[in-house]
Amino acid sequence: MGLKLIKLTEGYEKQLGEMIDEWKKDQEINHTNHSPWAIFKNDYHDFDRYLEHLEMKTETEGRVPDSVFFLLDEEKNRLLGAVNIRHYLNAALLQEGGHIGAGVRPSERRKGYATEMIRLALIECKKLGIDRALVTCDKENVGSAKAIVKNGGVLENEFVNSDGEVEQRYWITI
Repeated sequence: MGLKLIKLTEGYEKQLGEMIDEWKKDQEINHTNHSPWAIFKNDYHDFDRYLEHLEMKTETEGRVPDSVFFLLDEEKNRLLGAVNIRHYLNAALLQEGGHIGAGVRPSERRKGYATEMIRLALIECKKLGIDRALVTCDKENVGSAKAIVKNGGVLENEFVNSDGEVEQRYWITI
């Protein structure tokens, strides 16, 4: 199976809508989180605006520049998930959020895609000059923790985040 990270273009409008709709339905039913937040912050129905505001180009209101990639199954031409890479850490991201936020659409979870997406994201981090990446996840999200550890993540600590959940902080040397 050919998996790769892509930048979103007009040709993926339909696939994006299907993925976001599936994710939102799952969130309503199972109360799962929306990670990475970057792909949910704008309404995809106005696709041109969505693309224009998908990434932060400059630091604004405490948000750092970032890049958003989508994991594509080339054979099925299907978006499997997304990853948001923050180009550097500010004080808030150093505590909560880290360099990489990733998520796999509900119907494709538990198939190893998160591990591969993080591996590919680390390659993109290296291109940005990031030698050590901070990746965080909720303690209850065992799948994310496993994917992080499989990519070399070393648990630094746990803390109670702003939502009152226990969050784990992992560092990966690239």
